[in-house]
Amino acid sequence: MIRTIFFWILLSAVIPVSLTWASHPEKKVEGGLEFLPLCPQARTTPNAPDEFRKLRNPLQPSPENIFAGQTLFHFDAKPGPCRVCHGISGNGLGILFRELHPNPRNFTCNQTMSTLPDGQLFWIIKNGSAGTAMPAFKNLDDEQIWQLIHYIRHFSKEEH
Repeated sequence: MIRTIFFWILLSAVIPVSLTWASHPEKKVEGGLEFLPLCPQARTTPNAPDEFRKLRNPLQPSPENIFAGQTLFHFDAKPGPCRVCHGISGNGLGILFRELHPNPRNFTCNQTMSTLPDGQLFWIIKNGSAGTAMPAFKNLDDEQIWQLIHYIRHFSKEEH
């Protein structure tokens, strides 16, 4: 019993507040402060050219395509994984969110995401977004970008 109590006291002293279980998964906890993701997010991102804005995702939202997009989002996309800015849960509260202005896009906000055509997302991922920290992912082929869009879209779905 004494060992168990000592273990929990030691554990609570070692684990910082930001890693405790009391935090809501959609909030970023930093120094005891909780940050809610912005929803909706106002943006002045220029529209993609019409031939891109009209594009629809040609890939089926199959488990394989969504998994491929998930792998890109969390690990394999270059110049860096999307989660660093957009957060593990896609809420825009990644580890760099306080340094980025405007804040990264919150993919969990259906009010924002439902207004963005697939082609607009394709254009932004491929070419970056002027006036933001969003880089161009020129090294991704078209299929990878469409897979990534399927994964990004899953964040704003109700069943997510």
